[in-house]
Amino acid sequence: MDPLLAAIRVSQKGMAAQSTRMRVVAENLANANVTGASAGSDPYTRKTISFESQVDEAAGADIVAVSEIGRHNAPFRTQHDPGHPAADERGFVKLPNVDPVVELADMREAMRSYQANIQMIKNARESISMAIDLLRSSS
Repeated sequence: MDPLLAAIRVSQKGMAAQSTRMRVVAENLANANVTGASAGSDPYTRKTISFESQVDEAAGADIVAVSEIGRHNAPFRTQHDPGHPAADERGFVKLPNVDPVVELADMREAMRSYQANIQMIKNARESISMAIDLLRSSS
């Protein structure tokens, strides 16, 4: 495969991985205050995402791929609120283990990686266009 097309393919895979990461972060933020449905039940558990390097035979390059979407094992926060429907017998409510500050930092990092991959595709396309223009002018 042409090196410029391979670079585009690698960037496309990177964009797909970062897009999945942004969806996981958005889900975590959307559920940051979701408690359990009944007394003493567990609230929403933060999702995590893991990446792995894979070899793309067609491109002849390493690409990034999502290896796993898991659950964060950090303990749930608790808050004393005896009137809450999800409160246990002592009046404590379990809150999600989602930290909005961490999620926003992850979102920013994913967004910057996504934008870097877009810029790489633009650069590769521009290089391909320049090569075609050179070939046209030399004939």
